[in-house]
Amino acid sequence: MHEKAAGAAGTGVAGQAANAGVAGMGAAPGAGGGSGSGGTGMSGMGGSLAGGAGGGSGGDAQSAGAGGGGASGGGASGGGAPSGGRATGGRGGRGGGAAGEAGRAAGGAGLGGNAAGGASGTAGSGGTIDVPAGYTLVWHDEFDQDGAPDPKNWKFEHGFVRNEEDQWYQEDNASVTGGLLVIEGRKERVENPNYTGSGDWKTSRQYAEYTSSSLNTSGLQSFQYGRFEMRARIPTSGGMWPAWWTLGVSGEWPSNGEVDIMEYYAGNVLANVACGTSTQWQAKWDSQPTPLSSLGTGWSNDFHVWRMDWDDQTIDLYLDDQVMNTTELSSMLNADGKSPFKQKAYMLVNLALGGNNGGSLSGTTFPVRYEVDYIRVFQKQ
Repeated sequence: MHEKAAGAAGTGVAGQAANAGVAGMGAAPGAGGGSGSGGTGMSGMGGSLAGGAGGGSGGDAQSAGAGGGGASGGGASGGGAPSGGRATGGRGGRGGGAAGEAGRAAGGAGLGGNAAGGASGTAGSGGTIDVPAGYTLVWHDEFDQDGAPDPKNWKFEHGFVRNEEDQWYQEDNASVTGGLLVIEGRKERVENPNYTGSGDWKTSRQYAEYTSSSLNTSGLQSFQYGRFEMRARIPTSGGMWPAWWTLGVSGEWPSNGEVDIMEYYAGNVLANVACGTSTQWQAKWDSQPTPLSSLGTGWSNDFHVWRMDWDDQTIDLYLDDQVMNTTELSSMLNADGKSPFKQKAYMLVNLALGGNNGGSLSGTTFPVRYEVDYIRVFQKQ
């Protein structure tokens, strides 16, 4: 997803970005994007961003997995079990009681499959977090405090940003409610204050017909190496382009390095890594698309877990504990021979609509919701 905005450095194949700081995401070759083979990636955010937890959902435990150890009391069952039958138990919320997210349930569903969730009970106060062996929890947002996203963790993009997308980014579309970060895509007209009637797409559009939100941790939270994990339910109807991705803190896109831990559009769930080339704003992509149709009936109705395991040698991207893409850092070097993935990176969570890769929105019923249960970062001890 990428597009050049006035001011900041830019983006990739689709162009470049940087609305008041944040650059855009460029499209990777293949699968519904630019030319080339091997799938389509999220555009890399060129340029730089301007400037720059705990507990569970409030009275309902969201569990995934068969017979899954969830919170005690009367929470809702979750559904989609991760691959290999391992499911995260229901997440506890505010209000006392036993912990949510209790262990891993032995579910029988494979990737994209559904297991009968087994969490029942009143959500407990701030359920325990399952820390992987050999790791320490260094940062997390459980989205357990209703209201606006925590400003210690998140800032926002505004307006038209990249890839000729249809939405106007604004803060109003993101909120924390019921233990979830909810980014809502809406069909509503917003006047473009930058309208001139000419110039590029950001100034030639008098109105935006859709709104959404894009959040990032630039200047607030950044990390080098570790395990990054998000549990979320994404919209997959026509024109949807949700993503969870990282960008290196130094360098212009794509030489700062982009990792699309989760990206969806045009019928594919993608896992992508991008670095720079000798051509400015032209990325080299390692992109792996997985057709939504291959993940099973009802996949989009369930929550799923996306993960990145990143060290000084390799980036492994997972969906529900199944490896989607493995990238050797030695194979993704910038034109100067250096790796952009040996520096800290910040995260972005956004719901784009339409644009160069998202597709037509005409058949989609609005509003739509991108729901995030938690985002966590672990690092090796």
